[in-house]
Amino acid sequence: MTTMSKLILSLLLTFTVFGCMMGPNYQRPEVDLPSSWRFEDKEAKDLVNTAWWEQFNDPVLNELITIALKENKDIKIAAARVEEFLGRYGTTRAALFPQIAAGASASRDRITEKGSAPFSPVVENPSSSYQAFLSGSWEIDIWGRLRRSTEAARADLLSTEEGRSTVILTLVSSVASSYVNLRDLDKQLEISHRTAKAREESYNLFKLRFEGGLISELELSQVKSEYEQALATIPSIEKTIAFQENALSVLLGRTPGPIPRGKPIDELTLPAVPQGMPSDLLERRPDIRQAEQDLIAANARIGVAKTLYFPTISLTGFFGWASKDLSDLFPGTAKTWNWTVPVTAPVFTGGAISGQVQAAEAIQQQALYRYQQVIQTAFREVEDSLVDQRRSKEQLNAQWRQVEALRNYAQIARLRYENGYTSYIEVLDAERSLFNAELSYAQTQAVLFQALVNLYKSIGGGWIVKAENMISSLNGR
Repeated sequence: MTTMSKLILSLLLTFTVFGCMMGPNYQRPEVDLPSSWRFEDKEAKDLVNTAWWEQFNDPVLNELITIALKENKDIKIAAARVEEFLGRYGTTRAALFPQIAAGASASRDRITEKGSAPFSPVVENPSSSYQAFLSGSWEIDIWGRLRRSTEAARADLLSTEEGRSTVILTLVSSVASSYVNLRDLDKQLEISHRTAKAREESYNLFKLRFEGGLISELELSQVKSEYEQALATIPSIEKTIAFQENALSVLLGRTPGPIPRGKPIDELTLPAVPQGMPSDLLERRPDIRQAEQDLIAANARIGVAKTLYFPTISLTGFFGWASKDLSDLFPGTAKTWNWTVPVTAPVFTGGAISGQVQAAEAIQQQALYRYQQVIQTAFREVEDSLVDQRRSKEQLNAQWRQVEALRNYAQIARLRYENGYTSYIEVLDAERSLFNAELSYAQTQAVLFQALVNLYKSIGGGWIVKAENMISSLNGR
């Protein structure tokens, strides 16, 4: 290699290593973070890094979540998507390095001698030709196009990984909420069956009294109406239970079918309120981290677009051997080589490059606003969950007192009726109110559990990593 060749190659390598990077370097945007939550719980505990669903103390729920982490199709899709972007990152990053190829060829040709001067005895006809060669090319990344592309591809990869974490977060929360809702419906069905049975007994008793002429048909119709109303509630709840089981089956990665039960909702342990500061959300919530990676990728692609204004410089080369005889292919005299430094630069593009830069900057602005929006939504979800669990707990306590009062009212009303102090309408009113209150109490129980599930979901935390580790161990990786 000549001195001039060495000098040119050294300059190109220097530009590659120390060349400028077009486009803005990423800096995390300033975010207006509250110093604390509006509704803080003094009993909150640092539990965001634990497998919080185990606090329910229901082995069946634990098993269902384990099955979902192993079999759920959304998780499998998200994992395959990560593999896709890992491949894309590898492809993009490879452009930073020289691309080398090898080849060989062999040919035998005969040229016609008709109508031409006779060939020299030295010239063989037909003749053979053999070649073996290495070729290479390397784009000199002076302006940082390849480095910015690699930066964007890496951010895309990390974004898909955070997307997978978001799927895991949503899945675990959905399974827990669905299971609580299922046990709540079971409780409502139990209340309905119990109420229907009690009203059936009353109806049968009143039929005997009516046949004996002790009561009017009006009273019998009133009792029958309440009995039928309780019966009508049962198929509606059973239908909802079937829908809930089917939905939960899909979360488990299974075809719709029955779901095993563990503890009734009255015996489930209420999870403790997790502790967390607003600033922690930026690191705990995978959807926020995903939005930031999307912003990083969009930011890097501004630089990719701006490099189109500048020349593209590549280094291409060829080294090989050529001979007419295979046995003489590799001696020093058979060597052949060349290298070139092609340079291409835009002269007139009709505004195409400026259009690409404008589009890249607009996409970066969209990603920025999306990042800010995701953070605001996260704060709202945490605040809503904190309010929900506190007010639901207060509502549940009030409803329990109401149920106790209505049970007492129903007993007194029945005694008054049996002693002739009032009509049966008062008894019906008391029992109807008690039935509705018991159903409402069961529903609020589920709301309280779900509020705490949503709180763990909205705060995020290290429990997502624990769930990911469970997936790896379940899949034998």
